[in-house]
Amino acid sequence: MFNRFFGLFSKDIGIDLGTANTLVYVRGKGILINEPSIVAINNKTGSVLAIGEEARRMVGRTPGYIVVSKPLVSGVVSDFEVTEQMLKYFIDKVHQESFSFFPRPRVVIGIPSGVTEVERRAVEDAAYNAGAREVYLMEEPMAAAIGARLPVQEAAANVIIDIGGGSTDIAVISMGGVVAARSLRIAGDKLNEDIVRYMREEKNILIGDATAESVKLRLGSAYPLADELRGEVRGRDLVTGLPREIILTSEEVRQAISRSIRAIILDLKSTIEETPPELIADLLNRSVYLSGGGSMLRGLDQLISHEIKLPVKIVDDPLTSVARGCGFVLEHLDQYRDVLVENPKEAYL
Repeated sequence: MFNRFFGLFSKDIGIDLGTANTLVYVRGKGILINEPSIVAINNKTGSVLAIGEEARRMVGRTPGYIVVSKPLVSGVVSDFEVTEQMLKYFIDKVHQESFSFFPRPRVVIGIPSGVTEVERRAVEDAAYNAGAREVYLMEEPMAAAIGARLPVQEAAANVIIDIGGGSTDIAVISMGGVVAARSLRIAGDKLNEDIVRYMREEKNILIGDATAESVKLRLGSAYPLADELRGEVRGRDLVTGLPREIILTSEEVRQAISRSIRAIILDLKSTIEETPPELIADLLNRSVYLSGGGSMLRGLDQLISHEIKLPVKIVDDPLTSVARGCGFVLEHLDQYRDVLVENPKEAYL
């Protein structure tokens, strides 16, 4: 009863709860929040100092007793209490201008397709504890496909690859359900780790994750470029311990991340092999779609198309496709109820 009353003054939201970034879609308004999934904690007091963009600015610049961490690893909750605090922060931020003293919104959250029942329950409980009135979960590849406006409810194959920060989800969707799917813990963060390892082993230079991310964005590619790129990279020389700058090429970065890219393509081929023959026939006349931040790696669509001999396209605005899909389902809940992971149990006040 109280939940329904407070729900009258709440804004229903869709959340792409990502390893790297969290995007929040507000019903009727679109995506209002896009902030890093990062939390800064004071270990002396146990209190949360900053969340989101403010916490990101603290990375690598804090004393030992302040820990800046990501409460989600590979798309799943690794720290329940911190995730709860982060969700509460985003819910309160959405309602800060609406004079709602106790917001109780309905929430649709995108989760990786390969998570366990325990991992799903952790997300659900964290959202309820953060103040949600009802929590709906949906698989991220389904959300991305809906966000890209693919005809997921038709009896035809829709293949989508959602490459995020912590996980890559591959799914063949038909009739509003997932026919075949794979989820692997290889995505943007793993590519950063590959670059850090390559620099250490091949160049004798130590760089951090932030520098590796910058290298990936500036020089990264999955397929040979017409004009290969070159750029400076600065780090600590492992021999002398002093700062050092080298010139790195896009060919070298491509070599560093090639194994991880190959693993994603092998899983895509395995997913297609598991698809019923009738749906595979549809793929000859349809494209495979890429979404998520990882899909923006130069030449990735060309490499995948070359490997599977099918057309590959990047969806419009791939960074927001999951959040847009969650929001679209939120606004058409009765029509898309079948695509949800499970029906919600209303939270008790």
